[in-house]
Amino acid sequence: MSSPHSPTAAQPSPLERLLGLFTVVRPGEGITAIALACNVFLILTTYYLIKPVREAMILSVPGGPELKSYAAAGQAVLLLLAVPAYGWLASRIPRMRLIDTVTLIFTACLPTFYLLAESSHHVGVAFFLWVGIFNLMIPAQFWAFANDLYTPEQGKRLFVPVAFGASCGAVFGSLLANRLIPVLGVHEMLLVGAVVLASTLLITHWVNARERTAGSAGGPRATAAEEPIEGGNAFAMVFRNRYLLLLAFMLLLNNWVNSNGEYILGHIVKEAADEHAAGRGELVEQQFIASFYSQYFGIVNLVGMLLQLFVVSRVIKYIGVPVAICLLPAITLGSYMTIVALPVLAVVRWVKTAENSTDYSLQSTLKQVLYLPTTRAEKYKAKQAIDTFFVRAGDVCSAGLVLVGTHLLSLNVRGFALATIALCGAWIAVAVLVGRRFRELVPPNEAPRR
Repeated sequence: MSSPHSPTAAQPSPLERLLGLFTVVRPGEGITAIALACNVFLILTTYYLIKPVREAMILSVPGGPELKSYAAAGQAVLLLLAVPAYGWLASRIPRMRLIDTVTLIFTACLPTFYLLAESSHHVGVAFFLWVGIFNLMIPAQFWAFANDLYTPEQGKRLFVPVAFGASCGAVFGSLLANRLIPVLGVHEMLLVGAVVLASTLLITHWVNARERTAGSAGGPRATAAEEPIEGGNAFAMVFRNRYLLLLAFMLLLNNWVNSNGEYILGHIVKEAADEHAAGRGELVEQQFIASFYSQYFGIVNLVGMLLQLFVVSRVIKYIGVPVAICLLPAITLGSYMTIVALPVLAVVRWVKTAENSTDYSLQSTLKQVLYLPTTRAEKYKAKQAIDTFFVRAGDVCSAGLVLVGTHLLSLNVRGFALATIALCGAWIAVAVLVGRRFRELVPPNEAPRR
């Protein structure tokens, strides 16, 4: 992990004074933080350009909401192969070659899916599986890189503006998709996304070169960045470390709860789309679903961006990480209690907006902060396992609940909401344990490292 830059001028730059309105930024830290924010901005822009395409492809087929839930099991199986492959690659090549290779592979997939979709191939399920892996592996790789640059003390401060870049990218990507889909078409978003994703490598290389130069006097830091990432199997790292295992189960429960809500929302949206497109064909239905979700994502991400800008740093500073990680499960608990009382589209839409905007701002930042006290190998390898397989395992659990709930128990929206309330209780309990362990690893009075 790096130490802060130490420029000859002790005073912060105008950029750092501006960032200081939202979090503590010390001299020499601003440029890298903004560059990282721009990098993750482009990653999230890519995701939200292609996310409405994913929803349109999967929900427009018969039984789409249920198929969407069941496809999560396929994602988990694929990740059992992808995570060890990523770890194998990380053990053999330096971090920049690793980032280049993985990013370019995902970039090349987007025009391939475009050509298949335009050729009238039914790729909805395959694309849904692919997006589920992309959405986890590429951001996890970015945050591993960011974790590799900062100490725990720095990360608690500087991940706030970096994560704000993610919030802005989500808002911008949603707005851009909403404007471009009626003009270019649904499938064309895949080509736009490919261009945006490829451009992230330019920023990553610039940040890496800057940090390598700044750390050259320190020797080991510069050398480590150019060496393969040592360590054993990613899953073994998780299961032999109690902190990582607790973190894995917390994120599993987080995603299980969120996926239940997405099923509820998708089910209601599908009914509205069927009614809207009655007798007018599948393309009209796809357009309705894509337009709904691009608007919905836009509102969610706008609220998340405002929370990231004005609330997150203050929550972390004044109440601390251990308490802050319990806020989202508490909010979510209230959301599903509301759904039980009023299970209609307008209500589900807005309670999911509250849940997801908090998840994409406060919770997203906290997830990255929780990795700061881990080793370099755990950041790149164990983090990939947790942020991909264990998160997708939450989707698998949700798919199992949907399967049992729809075919055996005949649950309605209220029934699924009641089951999710019980999961929120377990989520809060695990979050408390994670917070206690984090406090032991990173005491609140930790001094900045120079």
